[in-house]
Amino acid sequence: MLDPKKSRLVAEVDFEKEGKQTGFVRLFHSVHASAYGFIPIPIVVLKNGSGPTAVFVSGNHGDEYEGQVALCNLARKLDPAKIHGRVIILPMANFSAGMAGRRTSPIDEVNLNRAFPGDPNGTVTQQIAYWIESTLLPQADFVADLHSGGSSLMYVPCALMKLSGEAKRDAAQRAMLEAFGAPINYITPGGSGTGQDNTLSGGAERLGIPTIGTELAGSGTVTPAALRIVSRGLNNLLVHGGILPESERIAITREPRVVTVAGPEHFVYSSESGVWEPLVELGQTVKAGQLAARIYTPETPWARPAELRFQADGLVLCKRIPGRTMRGDCLFHLGA
Repeated sequence: MLDPKKSRLVAEVDFEKEGKQTGFVRLFHSVHASAYGFIPIPIVVLKNGSGPTAVFVSGNHGDEYEGQVALCNLARKLDPAKIHGRVIILPMANFSAGMAGRRTSPIDEVNLNRAFPGDPNGTVTQQIAYWIESTLLPQADFVADLHSGGSSLMYVPCALMKLSGEAKRDAAQRAMLEAFGAPINYITPGGSGTGQDNTLSGGAERLGIPTIGTELAGSGTVTPAALRIVSRGLNNLLVHGGILPESERIAITREPRVVTVAGPEHFVYSSESGVWEPLVELGQTVKAGQLAARIYTPETPWARPAELRFQADGLVLCKRIPGRTMRGDCLFHLGA
């Protein structure tokens, strides 16, 4: 386990104090315009007696907004008198990326969800990752890390988990997925035992904490349907975890579909640079060999467009949003 004493970040909240607290995690950052300034990462803590602790995170990527809006609403509306235990809300984990509306921080260009376990003496994003894994996550009994497609992708709203190879933890994560109640759940392989996963969920796995994530629509916007799904899901996770009473559970009207994402054959990548034409829609079931997309080069309009085909059967979980693409961009992502 990482040493929390090495982190340079300082929280204004007391994690053991009863009631509701709001404040900032101070990441001290000296720049030309502010010699002794700090980056203010917002945090909300609600506590009522002893009990389980839920940690909810969004803004891991700054251009993914559904989770940020849902956690803002939860921070305002959740009554600490109704809970049993503690809820810690970190709605804008990579603050600078969130303010800029970018996947990565404009300060160091680091992707927070590729920076774990972090470095207490590293760049600002590496310092955030270190604080989350060394100080925040060890307090949790369960974690939800809320993502969406961001600026470049659009997802069918779904929740996800990574297999850890530990039967008890994997069973707990599956139960969390069921409680969250997204229309689609997808499961990715893991459990390599190397401890080298540099995502937030990888940090939770190193600590043995059950964790689920989401991919909630995207396109750099907020969709009402996805917002309803995540708001209901967070509420029901709190009921499932014993923090809210059973009377607060919101009914789920449809059975979730479960898919897996196992390998590179479930992705379609652009083979050329140009303007791409998707030939299927989100949520559509496709077959291996089926035509997926064409890529055009308007600068040479007489050229034949490149054609791309799916390499596996599956369900279209996400697609690229900008019409302009470059070789190597992900165009589609399938669930099997």
